[in-house]
Amino acid sequence: MDSTQTITTLLKRLWHHISPRRRGQFGLLLILMIGASFAEILSIGAVLPFLAVLTAPERIFQLPAAQPFIRATGMTSASQLLLPLTFTFGIAALISGAMRLLLLWASTRLSFATGADLSISIYRRTLYQPYAVHVARNSSEVINGISGKANGVIYNVIVPSLTIISSSIMLIAILMALLSLNPIIALAAFGGFGLIYLFIIKLTQKQQLINSQCIAHESTQVIKSLQEGLGGIRDVLIDGSQGVYCKIYRSADHPLRKAQGNSSFIGASPRFGIEALGMMLIALLAYALAQQPDGIAKAIPVLGALALGAQRLLPVLQGAYGSWSNIQGGQVSLRDALELLDQPLPDYVDQPSAKPIPFRQQIDLNNLSFRYTEQTPLVLSNLNLTIQKGSRIGFIGVTGSGKSTLLDIIMGLLQSTSGTIEIDAQPLTTGNNRAWQAHIAHVPQAIFLADSTIEENIAFGVPKGKIDHDRVKQAARQAQIADIIESWPKKYQTYVGERGIRLSGGQRQRIGIARALYKQADVIIFDEATSALDNETEQAVMQAIESLGNDLTVLIIAHRLTTLKNCTQIVELADGGIKRTGTYQEIISPVRAGSSRPLEPAPITP
Repeated sequence: MDSTQTITTLLKRLWHHISPRRRGQFGLLLILMIGASFAEILSIGAVLPFLAVLTAPERIFQLPAAQPFIRATGMTSASQLLLPLTFTFGIAALISGAMRLLLLWASTRLSFATGADLSISIYRRTLYQPYAVHVARNSSEVINGISGKANGVIYNVIVPSLTIISSSIMLIAILMALLSLNPIIALAAFGGFGLIYLFIIKLTQKQQLINSQCIAHESTQVIKSLQEGLGGIRDVLIDGSQGVYCKIYRSADHPLRKAQGNSSFIGASPRFGIEALGMMLIALLAYALAQQPDGIAKAIPVLGALALGAQRLLPVLQGAYGSWSNIQGGQVSLRDALELLDQPLPDYVDQPSAKPIPFRQQIDLNNLSFRYTEQTPLVLSNLNLTIQKGSRIGFIGVTGSGKSTLLDIIMGLLQSTSGTIEIDAQPLTTGNNRAWQAHIAHVPQAIFLADSTIEENIAFGVPKGKIDHDRVKQAARQAQIADIIESWPKKYQTYVGERGIRLSGGQRQRIGIARALYKQADVIIFDEATSALDNETEQAVMQAIESLGNDLTVLIIAHRLTTLKNCTQIVELADGGIKRTGTYQEIISPVRAGSSRPLEPAPITP
């Protein structure tokens, strides 16, 4: 498939993602384009009688077509034609300019409104993707797709496409006007200029595709280098590795700018050569007409009209070519944006919030197995576990034993490769997954904090006007951070800074715990959430959690084994399955009850 067919296919795919409302607006814009083209014909057509009356007014006065107008106005001499024709020419020029300005305003507004729709759609579809998709993806690609490549769709696809349509209509209108003056010259000029642009398109097509691939790839690498350098700024400052990250950024940014420059040059450069050829054509035509009898008098109106037509024709041709060049240069970015737009939305996307499914007894994991891809080994294999409601279950095991993966499956973030999860004997499926997640609050090891107030971070995801202030304070007290917050001047309205940079590690994690408690979920999952707390604070937080009531089910991955001291059961994972289970005392005991064989020391690594 050649690049032209590829671009056509991409544009058809893009059209399917444009809303019916915008499609209707594009239809109205097409009508406006046709109206602007008639105004263009009017302005070019008016120049011929205007110039003719300047050079040979008697000839115009004697034309049969002019007699009805002359009789209606009561004119008696040829000189009286000058004022009305001057006025007519001026009005025609003003109407043409106004129509072109209106067309520019409408097409620009519609282009950017459509671009906003597409950008929002990409972001929305990305947020609704399963957790497994997010895990497998580099966030730089998504951020670049939502921001950079969505902008590229506006500047390199939508605006140029509208320009090509408008230019095509304008070209037809200008050609019709020029054909009425001199068909041979009009066809020669139009055909000659058109063939030159077609030749340039064919000549630069391959290079534009290379530029397009470079722009799409390197724009992602630029964002990736920025995220890595700024995201690890403390280590960069300590290690003095600024030069390394500047080099990484330069190695991505330099090819990107070079490709963008090449693409821009290819799009703009033909204009100057074409304009020179146009001037040569008019000069040769003037010479040829001047050799004929009465040549100068006849030549000036025709040359004036052709000059005006060329003045309109060449920018329109250049605009169409430049737009086609932009589309070619942006086709790979368009393809990447379309891949994000083609992401499927789940069935529940437009449905109201799911009501929690019944959970009164237990969670059963039956022969649960999981692998991330078909090419990777099993992380979990035929795992069986029962978790009673109201219990406190701790998970230990060496790094890579599958602790976090198991909890992600329980939370419904990952789907098991085989086996089932049952909630009170009801299998967990994609249909009721959201209803199960309504029970769950998650406190990860690395707490994400938005650059907003303490209150907004505790009530994360709740619109500002709907935050329950009393509930925020209660959650903060239960997480053992209320005293600290209330000692600050702005208390719960204190801004935490980007990613909570103004808070200590312990404070960030306690806000994360308060966030889970604000949700009032009955299943709270701590993925090493207390690892940054000192022993005293951790003990206070765990006691607060213990006091929440027997209806609250707590699943904990702990950095310190002592954190799990009050757990109902501790589960040790190894080799994709459960190695052993028991209470805290049984796990730390050197001899299992009823057995003479000493136990291996319990691993306490995350």
